[in-house]
Amino acid sequence: MTGLPLSVLDLAPVQEGTRAAEALSATIALACRAERFGYHRFWVAEHHNSPATAGSAPAVLIAALAAATSRIRVGSGGVMLPNHVPLVVAEQFGTLVALAPDRVDLGVGRGPGTADETTARALRRGAGPVSAEEYAHDVTTVLGLFTEDSPAPVLRDGVPEIWLLSSSESGAGLAAGLGLPLSFAHHLRPAATGAALARYRERFRPSARLDRPRVMVSVEVVCAETDERADQLMRPADLFEYELTTRWAATLPTPQQARAHRLTEHERVFVQERRRWQAVGSPETVARQLARLTEAVRPDELMLTMPVYDPEDRARSLELVAGLSDVGTASRCR
Repeated sequence: MTGLPLSVLDLAPVQEGTRAAEALSATIALACRAERFGYHRFWVAEHHNSPATAGSAPAVLIAALAAATSRIRVGSGGVMLPNHVPLVVAEQFGTLVALAPDRVDLGVGRGPGTADETTARALRRGAGPVSAEEYAHDVTTVLGLFTEDSPAPVLRDGVPEIWLLSSSESGAGLAAGLGLPLSFAHHLRPAATGAALARYRERFRPSARLDRPRVMVSVEVVCAETDERADQLMRPADLFEYELTTRWAATLPTPQQARAHRLTEHERVFVQERRRWQAVGSPETVARQLARLTEAVRPDELMLTMPVYDPEDRARSLELVAGLSDVGTASRCR
């Protein structure tokens, strides 16, 4: 298919009538299956005060993922750095590296992990949004804390693979200036991908961590045996994403609710535009769509996020895509 490393971003979605424990257990089980299928990384996100996801504490969940797997890299996609003291982030991920050497990624981003202003203010202890300068300072602070001279053993014994997450040209420019690998949220802002990656590549400055540009692109992928089945699996996410445009407290519709819903004209246009640069369909359709994306933006790696309601359908989607690529390896997942 693409010949690129394939990775997974999972948001620990919460099904109707279930609790966070069940969503988190499903995410851990999915990481084990991703390892068996041969995926390169498994990342989890930081979202707050959302009824649709249980993923609020990435470092805690990553520890559980590392304990349940043995080969796949585990990490954050990402830690929303303005919500945290840089030293605490560094110590958390230094601890994870000590527990799972050479397997931990620290992806950091600028967003609050919520569109709810009250929650955002609470996360920042009453402060307003951080400036670009403050964010850049926090990123460089985290980078500088991992040193052989640190008095803290967890900061001198190993360094996570650090990525900068972005959905804009400004974030891409910061990654370029710091000489960091860039993970671009194409699944959120596909129209911005081309310009942001061009800026990153043009302005990249080699660093001690990276000698040339390195790009990961995240894309929504839903794969099933037929195009029709994949379309059905994607419908709850379509409605959820549309509802998020007006309120953060959206819930993920069940497949039955999604089937019963009749799209308005505005919703139909939204769905068509949202799906245009993602990959939804049969294995053949998904292979064609991912090939088109890789040809257009030339990533070094693809990170697949699969917004599928049922955990078994989500795992099957991962399995089908793995079958299209060269990612398959022997599993050591416990």
